[in-house]
Amino acid sequence: MKARSRSSNGDSRLSVRKTKAEKDPNKPKRPPSAFFVFMEQFRKDYKEKHPNVKQVSVIGKAGGDKWKSMTDADKAPFVTKAEKLKAEYTKKIDAYNNKQAGGPATSGDSDKSKSEVNDEDEGSGDE
Repeated sequence: MKARSRSSNGDSRLSVRKTKAEKDPNKPKRPPSAFFVFMEQFRKDYKEKHPNVKQVSVIGKAGGDKWKSMTDADKAPFVTKAEKLKAEYTKKIDAYNNKQAGGPATSGDSDKSKSEVNDEDEGSGDE
């Protein structure tokens, strides 16, 4: 039996490289979740109690186990802090998007564009 040779057509897909779009350094970073807010504090406490442990995986596993064992009441302060950070992020990203679009800051008056409002004004009279 003959051995099958691979065609070179399949190799053409491998040679095409997609480049990632460059990230804007001015874009606000996404806020951490409640778990990551918890982990910031947990890492500090864990390192104080266990100064010899240097492995990130050990600290992460201990933090995950602690988070799972916590009640919703125990998690509440971390959830509220994460919600505050998310609200701040939402404001920052809206401002960033408006700046990118070149538009003015949203006034919150209407969802309609100015042309739609003008069209309604012109069409409202029956002459």
